[in-house]
Amino acid sequence: MTLSRDDWKKLTADEERIILRKGTEYPFTGEYNNFKENGMFVCRQCEHPLYESSDKFNSGCGWPSFDDQIGENVRRVADADGRRIEIVCANCGGHLGHVFEGERITSKNTRHCVNSLSIRFKPKD
Repeated sequence: MTLSRDDWKKLTADEERIILRKGTEYPFTGEYNNFKENGMFVCRQCEHPLYESSDKFNSGCGWPSFDDQIGENVRRVADADGRRIEIVCANCGGHLGHVFEGERITSKNTRHCVNSLSIRFKPKD
């Protein structure tokens, strides 16, 4: 269930730096980098569903990687650097990370490179 704007989670300073100011975690430091549980990942700020755990894979890049998203819940926008494509929560606009295509790491040929501090895990009931 997606939270209404009034119920969005209060973010820590580190979460604000990443989600609101488009920061990045250091590689290999995020809690979900090597995480392998069955469930769903939601936006840390508004709890909008973003990724199924079945779409998570180990890319070796140091951040959680997904080769698919839930519906249209992740939006792509041109990054300020002009070279990459940023991914944001389609509900609240919170920064998630970047998307890369053409690397041939998975059959879907897509890698959503996501900051652990941008997402929260919800175990499957």
